Amino acid sequence: MAMKGLFIPKNPQKYIGNPNNIIFRSSWELAVMKFFDSHPGVLRYGSEEIAIPYIKPTDGRVHKYYPDFIAIIQESSGEPTKYVIEVKPMKETVLTEKSSNYDRINIAINEAKWTAARSFCLQYGFKFKILTEEQIFHQVKRAPKKAPVRRKK
Repeated sequence: MAMKGLFIPKNPQKYIGNPNNIIFRSSWELAVMKFFDSHPGVLRYGSEEIAIPYIKPTDGRVHKYYPDFIAIIQESSGEPTKYVIEVKPMKETVLTEKSSNYDRINIAINEAKWTAARSFCLQYGFKFKILTEEQIFHQVKRAPKKAPVRRKK
């Protein structure tokens, strides 16, 4: 996921923010951007366009969380739905006995961010989604589906 660059949309009118400055930080984010840009059910989208304050568990201080995406997606019912979307590897969303200490710390930080994001979503009428490689590469032709943080023992 180390790929970084500038995304040039084919449909810049769909982008929330400056369509000339869309940065992707991984090949996974690039795949999501291409999907959002081309899919007719995605009405609008933006990348790192909002900041959500959260308390980082490793230092107890308030930091800003910039979710990967916001999107307005027309559901099959015809109703538009607003989403806050985070792109993460499954290993950073699922705590297992085999999780390394590094992954455990990242999961704890992610959970703090996502708790703050869920509160933001409730307050402002969004839904929160986490997209992992399972959703991005196995369901790329459909709108994002819910991917909750799961814990395995």
